[in-house]
Amino acid sequence: MAKARDIRLGAELRRRREAKDISLRQLAKQLGIKPPYLSRVENGEVPASEDVVVGAAKLLGEDPNELFLYAGRFTKELSEIAEKHPKAFADLITHLKKQPEHAVLRIVREVRDGKW
Repeated sequence: MAKARDIRLGAELRRRREAKDISLRQLAKQLGIKPPYLSRVENGEVPASEDVVVGAAKLLGEDPNELFLYAGRFTKELSEIAEKHPKAFADLITHLKKQPEHAVLRIVREVRDGKW
């Protein structure tokens, strides 16, 4: 049975692939995987490995951390950040979830632009 998170990740991966006008077969070939496997990932039938998500994100010009979060999972990179600063990371996420979308986006923009 497919998990809702795997379905969300797969649907988002498909949406972004199609937006770049790349066929499933083309992306699978570039990733070095078989098209039926990528199809099953996109349909949420199987969980995607980190290598597949990171590779697909890079090929599509997307952020692998963002894509992985659709499945409720962290990439190794985000896990390392969380492990290095567990309390701060947990506090940040807890406080951000209570904020409206525009406030979260403003905070991200300010941090990214170094204006904090």
